[in-house]
This record gives sequence, C-alpha cells and structure tokens, in this order.
Amino acid sequence: MFVVTLSYTAPIEQVDALIGEHRAWLDTQYAAGVLLASGAKVPRTGGIVLAGGLDRAALDALLADDPFSKGGVARYDVVEFTATKTAPCLADYGEPHAS
Repeated sequence: MFVVTLSYTAPIEQVDALIGEHRAWLDTQYAAGVLLASGAKVPRTGGIVLAGGLDRAALDALLADDPFSKGGVARYDVVEFTATKTAPCLADYGEPHAS
C-alpha cells in the first residue's frame, strides 16, 4: 500500500486549470481499483492519495500519467508500507496472502 503526498509546485491558478483533468484521471484510477482515498491537504498546498494493489514501478508510471504531473504543477512523494491491520473494507490491501 502507498501514501502519496502531492505538493503543488506552481501557482494555484495553474493547478486549478488542470483540476478537471486531474479529477477525471482520479475517477479512472478508482474504477481500476487502484486508489482507495484522495483529497486536498488543509491548507490547500497539495493533496494526499492512498493507493494499493500495484507495485512501486506501476505506481510511478501511473503518477507520471496524472495531468498534474504532465502539467508540471505538482511533486509527488511516495511512502510504501505493509498494512498489517486494516478496516474490513481495506482487507484486500493488507498483508500479502500466500498463493
């Protein structure tokens, strides 16, 4: 599982110009089952994304496709962790299961 923090690197007006495309990208990732939660930081200096069900290389490729990344308005910091406990709704994203 991953915690991704986005930090805006451009004026908020440039971020807002891409927000519609970014939200459509988010919707696609939710539909694919990759994203678990997302939202803006408070104060609005970037955002947070929780992702799972993919490896780091796939996540990096996914983030590179985000309109915020393509538009050069955000920097991404990724923390990978193994969830040893989760709420029931996140059970599929916990410790890897033996095949």
